[in-house]
Amino acid sequence: MTTRTEKEFDKIDANKDGFISREEWKSYVKKGQKKGTKSGKKSAVKKEMKSHKRRRHETFSVYLYKVLKQVHNDTGISKTSMKIMNSLINDLFERISIEASNLVRYNKKHTLTAREIQSAVKLLLPGELAKHAIIEGAKAVAAIAGKS
Repeated sequence: MTTRTEKEFDKIDANKDGFISREEWKSYVKKGQKKGTKSGKKSAVKKEMKSHKRRRHETFSVYLYKVLKQVHNDTGISKTSMKIMNSLINDLFERISIEASNLVRYNKKHTLTAREIQSAVKLLLPGELAKHAIIEGAKAVAAIAGKS
Protein backbone atom coordinates (compact mmCIF):
# COMPACT_ATOMS: atom_id res chain seq x y z
CA MET A 1 0.00 0.00 0.00
CA THR A 2 1.39 3.39 -0.92
CA THR A 3 1.39 6.19 1.63
CA ARG A 4 -0.42 9.41 0.80
CA THR A 5 -0.43 12.92 2.24
CA GLU A 6 -3.55 14.59 3.66
CA LYS A 7 -4.01 16.74 0.56
CA GLU A 8 -3.95 13.68 -1.67
CA PHE A 9 -6.62 12.06 0.50
CA ASP A 10 -8.84 15.10 -0.01
CA LYS A 11 -8.64 14.53 -3.77
CA ILE A 12 -9.11 10.74 -3.72
CA ASP A 13 -12.57 9.28 -3.36
CA ALA A 14 -12.64 6.80 -0.41
CA ASN A 15 -14.37 4.12 -2.46
CA LYS A 16 -12.01 4.40 -5.42
CA ASP A 17 -9.01 2.06 -5.86
CA GLY A 18 -9.48 0.44 -2.44
CA PHE A 19 -7.79 3.20 -0.42
CA ILE A 20 -8.56 3.58 3.27
CA SER A 21 -10.74 6.48 4.43
CA ARG A 22 -9.31 9.73 5.75
CA GLU A 23 -10.49 8.91 9.30
CA GLU A 24 -8.73 5.54 9.24
CA TRP A 25 -5.60 7.17 7.91
CA LYS A 26 -5.62 9.75 10.75
CA SER A 27 -6.05 7.00 13.34
CA TYR A 28 -3.03 5.14 11.89
CA VAL A 29 -0.95 8.32 12.00
CA LYS A 30 -1.92 9.01 15.62
CA LYS A 31 -1.05 5.44 16.67
CA GLY A 32 2.33 5.56 14.95
CA GLN A 33 3.57 8.98 16.02
CA LYS A 34 6.17 9.21 18.77
CA LYS A 35 7.82 12.13 20.50
CA GLY A 36 10.79 13.50 18.62
CA THR A 37 9.79 12.06 15.24
CA LYS A 38 8.41 14.03 12.32
CA SER A 39 5.70 11.55 11.51
CA GLY A 40 5.08 7.88 12.07
CA LYS A 41 2.87 7.48 9.01
CA LYS A 42 4.74 4.70 7.25
CA SER A 43 5.59 2.67 10.35
CA ALA A 44 2.06 3.00 11.74
CA VAL A 45 0.45 1.70 8.58
CA LYS A 46 2.97 -1.15 8.26
CA LYS A 47 2.54 -2.18 11.91
CA GLU A 48 -1.24 -2.07 11.61
CA MET A 49 -1.20 -4.21 8.48
CA LYS A 50 1.38 -6.72 9.82
CA SER A 51 -0.17 -7.38 13.23
CA HIS A 52 0.20 -11.13 13.66
CA LYS A 53 0.94 -13.16 16.78
CA ARG A 54 4.28 -14.79 17.51
CA ARG A 55 4.23 -18.55 17.76
CA ARG A 56 4.71 -20.00 21.21
CA HIS A 57 7.69 -22.23 21.78
CA GLU A 58 6.85 -24.60 24.62
CA THR A 59 9.65 -26.23 26.60
CA PHE A 60 10.15 -28.11 29.85
CA SER A 61 12.76 -25.60 31.06
CA VAL A 62 10.65 -24.22 33.93
CA TYR A 63 9.99 -27.70 35.31
CA LEU A 64 13.59 -28.83 34.83
CA TYR A 65 14.77 -25.75 36.72
CA LYS A 66 12.36 -26.47 39.61
CA VAL A 67 13.63 -30.05 39.87
CA LEU A 68 17.24 -28.85 39.75
CA LYS A 69 16.57 -26.45 42.65
CA GLN A 70 14.96 -29.26 44.66
CA VAL A 71 17.98 -31.51 44.18
CA HIS A 72 20.87 -28.98 44.18
CA ASN A 73 19.71 -25.60 45.43
CA ASP A 74 23.02 -23.79 44.82
CA THR A 75 23.56 -25.09 41.26
CA GLY A 76 22.55 -23.33 38.03
CA ILE A 77 22.27 -24.50 34.44
CA SER A 78 23.41 -22.94 31.17
CA LYS A 79 21.16 -22.30 28.19
CA THR A 80 22.82 -24.99 26.07
CA SER A 81 22.54 -27.54 28.88
CA MET A 82 18.87 -26.65 29.25
CA LYS A 83 18.36 -27.21 25.51
CA ILE A 84 20.02 -30.62 25.79
CA MET A 85 17.85 -31.59 28.76
CA ASN A 86 14.73 -30.37 26.96
CA SER A 87 15.68 -32.45 23.94
CA LEU A 88 16.18 -35.50 26.17
CA ILE A 89 12.75 -35.07 27.78
CA ASN A 90 11.05 -34.61 24.39
CA ASP A 91 12.80 -37.71 23.03
CA LEU A 92 11.82 -39.84 26.05
CA PHE A 93 8.25 -38.59 25.88
CA GLU A 94 8.03 -39.49 22.20
CA ARG A 95 9.55 -42.97 22.70
CA ILE A 96 7.28 -43.80 25.64
CA SER A 97 4.16 -42.58 23.84
CA ILE A 98 4.99 -44.56 20.69
CA GLU A 99 5.68 -47.73 22.68
CA ALA A 100 2.50 -47.29 24.75
CA SER A 101 0.39 -46.77 21.61
CA ASN A 102 1.93 -49.92 20.12
CA LEU A 103 0.98 -51.85 23.27
CA VAL A 104 -2.61 -50.62 22.97
CA ARG A 105 -2.69 -51.72 19.34
CA TYR A 106 -1.18 -55.15 20.11
CA ASN A 107 -3.79 -55.80 22.80
CA LYS A 108 -6.60 -54.70 20.44
CA LYS A 109 -7.84 -52.00 22.80
CA HIS A 110 -8.87 -48.41 22.16
CA THR A 111 -7.83 -46.70 25.42
CA LEU A 112 -4.36 -45.70 26.53
CA THR A 113 -4.21 -46.14 30.31
CA ALA A 114 -1.57 -45.82 33.02
CA ARG A 115 -0.92 -49.55 32.69
CA GLU A 116 0.31 -49.18 29.09
CA ILE A 117 2.49 -46.20 30.06
CA GLN A 118 3.97 -48.25 32.91
CA SER A 119 4.68 -51.19 30.61
CA ALA A 120 6.29 -48.89 28.03
CA VAL A 121 8.55 -47.42 30.73
CA LYS A 122 9.56 -50.94 31.83
CA LEU A 123 10.42 -51.83 28.24
CA LEU A 124 12.37 -48.66 27.42
CA LEU A 125 14.27 -47.74 30.57
CA PRO A 126 16.97 -49.98 32.03
CA GLY A 127 16.62 -51.75 35.41
CA GLU A 128 16.78 -49.48 38.43
CA LEU A 129 15.86 -46.37 36.44
CA ALA A 130 12.60 -48.01 35.30
CA LYS A 131 11.73 -48.98 38.90
CA HIS A 132 12.23 -45.42 40.16
CA ALA A 133 10.27 -43.99 37.21
CA ILE A 134 7.35 -46.36 37.89
CA ILE A 135 7.30 -45.44 41.59
CA GLU A 136 7.29 -41.69 40.79
CA GLY A 137 4.62 -42.20 38.13
CA ALA A 138 2.42 -44.12 40.58
CA LYS A 139 2.81 -41.27 43.09
CA ALA A 140 1.76 -38.74 40.46
CA VAL A 141 -1.30 -40.78 39.43
CA ALA A 142 -2.31 -41.21 43.09
CA ALA A 143 -1.95 -37.46 43.70
CA ILE A 144 -4.13 -36.63 40.69
CA ALA A 145 -6.73 -39.28 41.66
CA GLY A 146 -6.78 -37.89 45.22
CA LYS A 147 -7.62 -34.38 43.98
CA SER A 148 -10.65 -35.55 41.96
